[in-house]
Amino acid sequence: SMPMPVTAEVASVDEVAAFGASAVFPCLMKPMHFREWQRLPRDHQLFDRKIAIAESTDDLIRQYRLVAGVTPRTMLQEIIQGPDNAKRVYLACYDANSRRIGHAMFKELRCEPVGFGPASVTEPVRDDETDEVCDRFLRAIGYVGICEIEMKWDARDGCVKIIEANPRLSGSGDAAPYAGVDLCWIHYLDLIGRAVEPVAPDGRDFRHLVLRADGSAVPAYWRAGLLGVGDLLRSYRPPLAFYDLDPGDWRYSARTLVSAARAFARTVLREGRS
Repeated sequence: SMPMPVTAEVASVDEVAAFGASAVFPCLMKPMHFREWQRLPRDHQLFDRKIAIAESTDDLIRQYRLVAGVTPRTMLQEIIQGPDNAKRVYLACYDANSRRIGHAMFKELRCEPVGFGPASVTEPVRDDETDEVCDRFLRAIGYVGICEIEMKWDARDGCVKIIEANPRLSGSGDAAPYAGVDLCWIHYLDLIGRAVEPVAPDGRDFRHLVLRADGSAVPAYWRAGLLGVGDLLRSYRPPLAFYDLDPGDWRYSARTLVSAARAFARTVLREGRS
């Protein structure tokens, strides 16, 4: 089984209260699908949100009541404690026999939004225990294809636990080819019946950036006291690889830079008002 924080699916106030009675706070509440709260009124405090944070059972019940009319089935979970750089992104591909034919591991430096969003900056890391936990789980369930698992080391008990697993790649998955592991190409070769020898990371050092997301992440981390000048400079230390910046496509790159600048400005203004 995969180690994970205490989690429950609830469908009533009584079930929320029962969860809160034994939970360690803070906890989070999230819809069963991340777009479900888009059905809330636009002026609702949880409209289009992916999670809500509660500091107590009473707070959890209050927030559940806010969404119960739209999403009575909701997920509750204890929050894995620790900084965002305790997160790991495990990327892999398994062949038709559930044999791992490609893998890479990355450490998150920032994410957007702070604490709970997809990574905006990562770098390669060797983490044998996280690698073993993820690989063992996927082989045990007979997994086939590409996957991305986000894990985090819990500061409370020193155990690595799952945040989420996806049968696909996100922006973080774009980092794998820069580490010498082209998961999509490997998966394609397996699908067409070609023999594939397992591929491991080549050990190169780089930072992988999703600039449009980092435009929001940088001022938010700064405002929260989680980012200093030295940290910022280290996260942009060459060599760099980009998800959404391509010197060969200046139009797209220009749109990315404009989008990142607007995200930076919006976040600065929002954080300034809060």
